[in-house]
Amino acid sequence: MDFLLDDEQEALRDAVRGLLKGYDAEKRRQVTDADPGFDEAMWKKLADMGVLGLPFPEDVGGSGAGPAEVSVVAEEIGRVIAPEPFVEAVVFAGGLVAALGSDGQKKEILGGLSAGELLPAVAWMSPHGDDEGVTVDGDTLTGVKEPVLNGARADVLLVLAEGGLFVVKGEDVDAHGERTSYRTVDGGRAARVSFDKTPATPLGDGGDAHDAFEMLVAIARIAYGHEALGAMESGLSMTTEYLKTRKQFGVTLNTFQALTFRAADMYTSVELTRSIVMWATMVLADAGDPALVKDAARRSKLQVSRAGRHIGQEAIQLHGGIGMTMEYAVGHITTRLTTIDHLLGDGREQGRALRENLTSYGVVEPLP
Repeated sequence: MDFLLDDEQEALRDAVRGLLKGYDAEKRRQVTDADPGFDEAMWKKLADMGVLGLPFPEDVGGSGAGPAEVSVVAEEIGRVIAPEPFVEAVVFAGGLVAALGSDGQKKEILGGLSAGELLPAVAWMSPHGDDEGVTVDGDTLTGVKEPVLNGARADVLLVLAEGGLFVVKGEDVDAHGERTSYRTVDGGRAARVSFDKTPATPLGDGGDAHDAFEMLVAIARIAYGHEALGAMESGLSMTTEYLKTRKQFGVTLNTFQALTFRAADMYTSVELTRSIVMWATMVLADAGDPALVKDAARRSKLQVSRAGRHIGQEAIQLHGGIGMTMEYAVGHITTRLTTIDHLLGDGREQGRALRENLTSYGVVEPLP
């Protein structure tokens, strides 16, 4: 089985890496200090490069690319911990529209997203931790969603309510509701969004969207895994370079065997993560049983959760005091890995779900 990128995928990787090369800890801090928490000029450049339309059909301004190309972009964004909401807007919100939207909705929302002119966001969690919290009365919505990633900046909200998914324009929320923005732990933005008889349109034909929504959650989990992998690789690279250059007692830190062993353990965590997120992407690309994709996404997310915590903590510990400063990137890497862990269900949730399904496997007879 060939795990290598082909020529076109390598070209995509190099192009995105070149575009994002200006990001460092200071640049990221400047961008996240101001609303909307990401660089809108960079977002438009990604659109001009065709990145924001990668997974969508060509007739709505996309490229018709597959999961492998999406994973390449997610890893490059994670490598420099760029705050641009690629997974949130393109993979999750855009994926829902591509899967369920009407022709008109696809043309408007996906076309605008691909061109960098429209930012969609998914509003699914309520303050009580469930996925409802919003009631439907005719063609209006009433209730509260929180947290909604990029909810205050979003031009279009895809709202999970009783009865399915609904499209709500940001301007209608501002006229019939309220959006309150706040910083997240990684410097991004989330919002509390209140609906008060806010005009809404069903996404596509309306009705129960549970299966499609769960599938898109799984796809987004896999993409987040690749973003996390890129961040882990940067954390490992920065740490090993620091151990090779920082001196203590007249010698570099990599002279001390205990520290070298800890760096080797970090490398093992990164490679285990690489293996499982690539496997999950191949399961998705195979376009087989949705149950297999969801299972692969949970396994990937569990490994990303464990490895992200390990990489982040060790990167800070092996850097010492400098690792805790806002001017140094390992702290930013750790907070982003922590945030990814808690998006769409943390590692503990994935572990519980996987344990519940253990009874579905057959019993293995012991060897004689």
